[in-house]
Amino acid sequence: MYSLNAAVPGRVRRIAGDLYPQLAGFADVREDHSICVKRLGDDEPYKTLANRARTALADAPAFEVAVTGIDYFAEPTSGTAPVVYLTVESPGLEQVHETLVAEFGALPGLEGEAFTPHVTLARDGDVADAERIAERKIDPVTWTVSELDFTDALHDNAIGKIPLGE
Repeated sequence: MYSLNAAVPGRVRRIAGDLYPQLAGFADVREDHSICVKRLGDDEPYKTLANRARTALADAPAFEVAVTGIDYFAEPTSGTAPVVYLTVESPGLEQVHETLVAEFGALPGLEGEAFTPHVTLARDGDVADAERIAERKIDPVTWTVSELDFTDALHDNAIGKIPLGE
C-alpha cells in the first residue's frame, strides 16, 4: 500500500516519547510518527501514482498543522482497538486530502467525509487506559508542511517526496 504522509517535527515525537510509559500496555506502540494524508493503494506502479499525485497537487500550497490534544478511536474502521492518537487540526491538510480523494477516490470509512487527521501513538490495549491517556493535556505544537512523503507501507519507508507550493 502506498500513501502520502506529512512528517511531524521533533516536538511532536517528544510528546509521543513522553507518553510512552502510559502506552506500554498496548500491543502495538508506534515508534515512527507521521500523518497519513491519503492512502493511494497499490494497484498501479509507484511512478504512475506519484505522477498522478504530483499533477493533482501542482497548485497546492504549503499548509499549517497543529497537534492539539490526545484522543482515541474506540472502534477503528480496521485493525485492533482502541487506537490512541494525537489530534490534528489543519484546514490546509483537509483541503489537500480532498484534492487527492477527487483524484484517487476515498477508502470507505477512512477517507473523504470520514477522514480524521491524526498521529497514531498506539493500538490494541485496554479502553480504560485509552480513556485515561486521552484526558491528558498537551501543549499544542504548530508547524508548516511544505512537502509530503510518498511512503511504501509494505517496507515502512519514504520512497519519494512531493513538494507543495509556497
